[in-house]
Amino acid sequence: MSSSCMILRRSIATSCVCNGKRNFRKFLLYGKRGSRNFKEQQMKNPDPYIPIDKRGVRDIGYQIGDKFVTVPEMIPELIVPSLEDFKLKPYVSYRAEGITEPEFTAQDLFDVTYSKKIKEDFANGQLDDNGEPLNPNEYEKLTSQQAKEQAGKTGCDLFSEKKKL
Repeated sequence: MSSSCMILRRSIATSCVCNGKRNFRKFLLYGKRGSRNFKEQQMKNPDPYIPIDKRGVRDIGYQIGDKFVTVPEMIPELIVPSLEDFKLKPYVSYRAEGITEPEFTAQDLFDVTYSKKIKEDFANGQLDDNGEPLNPNEYEKLTSQQAKEQAGKTGCDLFSEKKKL
């Protein structure tokens, strides 16, 4: 294993391998990092290689040279309703009992969409001998094929039984 040509020496290195060079893009300077002097320099002449992290806060204007122009439309406006004389609390107690609703069936869907029109047509005598409406609306005029095509359009398969979400 030993070689006659190899000379072993012990030495101490006083400088690091990089010789003082660092990749400063790795060291991100967030809002709380950096000295006051650095932040003032970034305000006057920002360095594009050292971006200031705004922590998700959007600008309310734009920069033209050294001047910042504020755009009122870019300032977010929070519209909050008045809760004066509002009796409910803004939270739900953990002691509240579970609320269960019955399953929404095809009969319920029929009752919500068609039953009112059928009752009105029957009361006004707008049904023929077979029970068909004399003045059908746009949905009642559809054939079964047209209704199937309309149900198969984009976005209608969101709640399909075959497709797992």
